[in-house]
Amino acid sequence: FLHYLDLGVEFNSITYFQKFVSDKKKIPQLQKMKLQRIIEKEGTISDVLKVGQEILVQIAKEPISTKGPRLTAEISFAGRFMVLIPFIDRVSVSQKIMSREERARLRQLIQSIKPKNFGVIIRTNAEGKRVAELDAELKNLLKKWEDNIVKLQKAKAPSLIFEETGRTVALLRDIFNPSFEQIHVNDKNVTKEISEYVSIIAPDKKNVVKPYNGALPILDNFGVTKQIKSLFGKTVTFKNGAYLIIEHTEALHVIDVNSGNRNKSSLGQEDSAYMVNVAAAEEIARQLRLRDMGGIIVVDFIDMNKGEHRNNLLTKMQEFMEKDRARHNILPLSKFGLMQITRQRVRPEMEVATSEICPTCFGKGKIKSSILFTDTLERKIDYLSNHLKVKKFSL
Repeated sequence: FLHYLDLGVEFNSITYFQKFVSDKKKIPQLQKMKLQRIIEKEGTISDVLKVGQEILVQIAKEPISTKGPRLTAEISFAGRFMVLIPFIDRVSVSQKIMSREERARLRQLIQSIKPKNFGVIIRTNAEGKRVAELDAELKNLLKKWEDNIVKLQKAKAPSLIFEETGRTVALLRDIFNPSFEQIHVNDKNVTKEISEYVSIIAPDKKNVVKPYNGALPILDNFGVTKQIKSLFGKTVTFKNGAYLIIEHTEALHVIDVNSGNRNKSSLGQEDSAYMVNVAAAEEIARQLRLRDMGGIIVVDFIDMNKGEHRNNLLTKMQEFMEKDRARHNILPLSKFGLMQITRQRVRPEMEVATSEICPTCFGKGKIKSSILFTDTLERKIDYLSNHLKVKKFSL
């Protein structure tokens, strides 16, 4: 689905350029084009779109539950160090780059090398990078834009113009760093895809990609299967027997913190609760990243009475969430010991089936009492013998 705000303020420029692309044999250069008037913030989609009008859109968010994919008319091309956005002539820097000097350096550098009418969002990975690396990626993203404009000129709606790199390469784009020593892949096509990508972004690391041909499944061979099953269950155990219970609903995710066997701790109840909560906060931050949980997350921590402990827990939670690339917001503990976290949701959370519903109790954890069971049994025997006239049957 497409909302009015998803059209983007430069929608008039996009449609104007698209009309030129379809009408002209020679592809126009965006940097020489005059941008059109921006659309009003408070308008309706019928003000700018006509029935049957062909527009260029990009999938901004995958379908989640009953919601379909979310579309946007703001086209972008993501790289390791930056995101290229045509039709927006400005440079933005990731808020996670804290140094003022570095922010100013990156902004000035990109401003000097980017073409007119192209916007750039500088990502956190660009911090400390040399001019040559940034310039090479910018040229690569600009080439993607030019290649796709050629496709757009020949395309007939509905048609796929551009498809982002595979999920594996997209993951590497975000997490790959010089510390990587080996990348084992059990698929020939994916091996080739990853090798080509690593050769482009880090030529000195191209030999880290290795095809896996072992007898055991790749996840079993490297001991990952057990970790997956233990990580993605409903119950997650962490330090000293304490554990989390994680539940998912349509509206939100709920995490309950339990102290487990820490009752024997030499610390007092207040200090013990604080220690468990801090350890739980660290594990929760990890689980949010592993499961890619998004939306509203409510955490029920163990009750603490000291204001100092409550404030410190919030600070610790913020520290543990710093390495999370997804946008998030953390609210202080409520008087009931609940912490609310909102985290950017782009795709459904990762779920791995680690248990099945019991066919007897249907997941309730309870069965009928013996008196109800015998009563049901007697009724069924009576029905078989007196109504169906069955003379012989077995239990």
